[in-house]
Amino acid sequence: MATKLAPYIFLYGRCEEALEFYKGVFGGSYEMMRVRDTPVASEMPPEAANSVMHASFTADEIRFMASDGQSVKAVDPDAGNISLSLEFDDAARGEKIFNGLAAGGKVGMPVSPAFWGGRFGMLTDKFGTEWMIVLP
Repeated sequence: MATKLAPYIFLYGRCEEALEFYKGVFGGSYEMMRVRDTPVASEMPPEAANSVMHASFTADEIRFMASDGQSVKAVDPDAGNISLSLEFDDAARGEKIFNGLAAGGKVGMPVSPAFWGGRFGMLTDKFGTEWMIVLP
């Protein structure tokens, strides 16, 4: 059973700028999807169309994901802007982990089918750590 952990950085309107910066620092490359290019674009506010919904960055052994997030806010280093993304190849194990992390915390999005395939859910555990769970 493989489980992959990756940081997910929210950059609130500065995602593309940050990806270019990290590309200059680390080399490597990134792939990016804008809100306007997704099946959920019509459900989003018109001003979000050009926002980065999801990006993945890879350079040597460095891998992280990024997004502009669901709202615009100043990046506050004291408040944090990183979620941890867990990707499972075993759905039952992933659901067990999701439910375990949710105990005493708050589910932001129950595990449900994702338009890109598989299933996806988000939660904040009882310690305030944000988790994004990807299941087959």
